[in-house]
Amino acid sequence: MMNELSLHILDIVQNSIKANATLVEIIIEENTLYNTYSILIKDNGKGMDSHTLSSVSDPFFTSRTTRKVGLGVYLFKMACELTGGSSFVDSAPN
Repeated sequence: MMNELSLHILDIVQNSIKANATLVEIIIEENTLYNTYSILIKDNGKGMDSHTLSSVSDPFFTSRTTRKVGLGVYLFKMACELTGGSSFVDSAPN
C-alpha cells in the first residue's frame, strides 16, 4: 500500500507544480502505537476557490482542458479510505 500511496503523493505534488508552487512540503509521520500514518502535503501554489475546493475529490471534475476527469485527489482519497483512514483538503486563492 505504501508504494501506491507514494504514487498518489507524487501526483498531488505534480498538481502543486502546475499551480505554480515554488515550495512543496511533504510530511509523513508514522504512529506505531496506533499503526497509522499521517501525510501532509502543503504548497504555496495559486490555491483553489470554494467551487474548486468542493469539487476536488470528484473524479469527473478537473481544471485541465486536455481531459475531462481528474483522478489524482479522488484516488488518493480512496486509498486513504480503503485503509481505514480519511483525507482532508484545505485551500484558498492566493
